[in-house]
Amino acid sequence: MDLGLNGKRVLVSGGSRGIGRAIVACFLAEGAQVAFCARNHDGVASASTAFGAGAFGAAVDVTDAAQVGAWVQEAAGRMGGIDIVVPNVSALAGGDDLATWRRAFETDLLGTAAMVKAALPLLRASDAAAIVLISSVSGREVDMFAEPYGVLKAALSHYSKTLSARHAGEGIRVNTVSPGNVYFADGVWGDIERNDPATFAGCLAANPMGRMATPQEVARATVFLASPAASFITGTNLLIDGGLTRGVQF
Repeated sequence: MDLGLNGKRVLVSGGSRGIGRAIVACFLAEGAQVAFCARNHDGVASASTAFGAGAFGAAVDVTDAAQVGAWVQEAAGRMGGIDIVVPNVSALAGGDDLATWRRAFETDLLGTAAMVKAALPLLRASDAAAIVLISSVSGREVDMFAEPYGVLKAALSHYSKTLSARHAGEGIRVNTVSPGNVYFADGVWGDIERNDPATFAGCLAANPMGRMATPQEVARATVFLASPAASFITGTNLLIDGGLTRGVQF
C-alpha cells in the first residue's frame, strides 16, 4: 500500500529515542521530510547522524511554549510548510507529590498543546493535514502508572477527540494511538527489567501475546493514521497493546 507520504512535511517531538525515533525513521522510509526535537543536545546530534538526509533535529524544551513556537516556525520555513504533527514527548512521571504532577502536566499535556497550537495555522494550509497524539493504555485503565501519567494520558485522548471535532471542517484529521507495554533497552521497561526483574516478569506475563511491543510496531500504526491512506479516519483512538486491555470499545 502506498501511504502517500512522499514529500510530506512532518513534525515529531521526542524523536531521538524509543517510539519517537521509530516514528521519525518510519516517516523517512516513506519519503517524508521530518523535523524532530528532543531535550538533550547529544541525543539530537546522535539521532540526526543516524537518520541522515531528510531529518532535521533540534534541542527543544517542550515545557517552554516560546521555544516550541520558534521551533515549529523554523521547521516550517526549512521544509516549506507542515502537513503532519506528532507530539510524542512524555515525562513518564510517577508519584503523588505536586511537583511530579506539575512536571508531568507541563510536559505531557501543555507540551502537546503548545506544539499543536503553534502548528495549526500551518496545517490549515496543507491538503493532507493530520495530527496524531500519543496516549497510552494507562489512560484507559488504572494500572501501576496511573498517577499522574495515566491521568494525563486520558486527558490527551480527550484533547484529541476535541480537536478532531473542532477541526474536521478545516480538513485537519486528529487521531490518537494508545500503546501498551513497549520495550526498548533504554526505555522504562528496560530499566524495570534491570532493576526490578520480579515486576518486569509479572508485567510481561500479563501480555496475552507473550511479549511487549517494539517501538517500530507503534510507529507503523502512528504513521498510517497520519498518512493520506487514512484520509477518512479522524477522532479515533487506536490501541496497540497486543490484547493487554480487556475493555470493549463501543
